[in-house]
Amino acid sequence: MKRTSFLFVLFIFAALALFPLVAEPYGIDRVTKIMVFCIFALSLELLVGSTGLVCFGQAAFLGIGAYAAVLLSPQDGPASLIWLLPACMLAAAAYALFMGALSLRTRGVYFIMVTLAFSQMAFYVVHDTPLGGGTDGIYLNNKPVLGTLLDLDRSLPMYGFTLACLLAVFVFLALVLRSRFGRALAGIRVNEQRMRATGFSTYPYKLAAFVISGAIAGLAGFLFAVKDGFVNPELMSWHLSGEVLIMIILGGLGHLRGALLGAFAFAMLQEFFKSEAVFGDFAKHWHLGLGLSIIASVALLPRGLVDVPQQVLARLRGATPGRNRHTDRDAAP
Repeated sequence: MKRTSFLFVLFIFAALALFPLVAEPYGIDRVTKIMVFCIFALSLELLVGSTGLVCFGQAAFLGIGAYAAVLLSPQDGPASLIWLLPACMLAAAAYALFMGALSLRTRGVYFIMVTLAFSQMAFYVVHDTPLGGGTDGIYLNNKPVLGTLLDLDRSLPMYGFTLACLLAVFVFLALVLRSRFGRALAGIRVNEQRMRATGFSTYPYKLAAFVISGAIAGLAGFLFAVKDGFVNPELMSWHLSGEVLIMIILGGLGHLRGALLGAFAFAMLQEFFKSEAVFGDFAKHWHLGLGLSIIASVALLPRGLVDVPQQVLARLRGATPGRNRHTDRDAAP
């Protein structure tokens, strides 16, 4: 990890830790939701940025984790966080194992379409059956607790717990990607055929990454359900899989910090273009402004927001940005 990257990541988490001291309740609630999507984006970053697997069914794992949180919670009282959280992650990981075992037999655009098909299967199970409440969704009446130490029904404990989960996921993935397993994933991303030629069986590595990614997305789904107290089939829609893919591209593929930047940037752009105070009646067409801004950012910053400091330094030094293509893509943060 480069020192500048470490300091930048440290600054992000320090700012998030201090944010409740100066924020209004709405701001705390909004940033809590963005941190949930940061975890979701990190789960996909492991597949796309670190392994080279473009999965278009990531929303299925998020939805399964969210629905498991509601369906496994008892009706007569709050569930214990000790068993409910691992159960939600395990449910998402189990579906990821099933999906990955089959979809990883394919490659390229076929892999993208197969993961989308599996995601839509999960979507229609909760959309068209009483299991998930159909199109109306279902409510989480009793939010989980950790004895008397943690009550997630209050905004500040929920914020702190979400931040702790985000930090734990980030550190875990940073360690994973710097391990032998992570280096193998980087090799698969660069040239899978060469990895096979050197004696690596790439399928188990890709499947393991797929299951880990699903479990992390399940954690995000659990947090989403607990925060809102409500889940519906839209959590599994292909639109959400597309949005999280945009987040990691916007932030910068191959960098964990890019997933954080992309999730926050995407959320802030949405808030900006939805603002009637800024755009008046045009705010109803916020998708247009959001789409144009994403196109512009990808065109101007093909390596994502993480490349902004390098671009600025290059211009200050009088060099042509992008001429030096040295990158720390393989470094986790």
